[in-house]
Amino acid sequence: MASTYLTRTTGTPTSTKTYTFSAWIKRCDIGAGNAKIFSRTWGSGGEEKLEWNADGIVFRQTSGGGGDTNWERVTNRKFRDSSGYYHVVVTYNSLESTATDRIKIYINGVQETSFSSSSDPSLDADSGFMDNGIVQNYGRYGLGGQFTSAIWSHVHLIDGTAYDATAFGQYDANGVWTIKTSPSVTYGTNGFFILK
Repeated sequence: MASTYLTRTTGTPTSTKTYTFSAWIKRCDIGAGNAKIFSRTWGSGGEEKLEWNADGIVFRQTSGGGGDTNWERVTNRKFRDSSGYYHVVVTYNSLESTATDRIKIYINGVQETSFSSSSDPSLDADSGFMDNGIVQNYGRYGLGGQFTSAIWSHVHLIDGTAYDATAFGQYDANGVWTIKTSPSVTYGTNGFFILK
């Protein structure tokens, strides 16, 4: 199992209420459970994370006291193909008036709408992942371990704007979902792009 990961410390964010993450990821260890794509931990049991596990893709925030779930999406669809890349896009936008629109997950250009578990952030709720001066982890759990064995490409973090998958990908003439190599996006203060 690979144990390569990245960390970065945030500055003052453009927004603690809105962000988008996009990456093309080729899984190398389908059997790995709780394989973190990104995470940030705090207190005793507090975490905001995106991960692969046996239940599909999990996007969740737990509280710092007892690890109670604040909000989450757990897809019914499983993602067990190790031969190609998955384009994973998630948005957090607690400014949305419609509660179910505050978290969105897209895989290969298609929005996931079937979940084994789903709950919504409160209106205007802050995201722990975009707080000032915190350590973001990519490819592992914030306290160590739970690595994602994968090949990553075209990784984007957008601070302050919620984009859908079409900002980062498009269908070619054969109907195949492909990378937009020069997306027209605004990264915000803590945003970044890694080509890899």
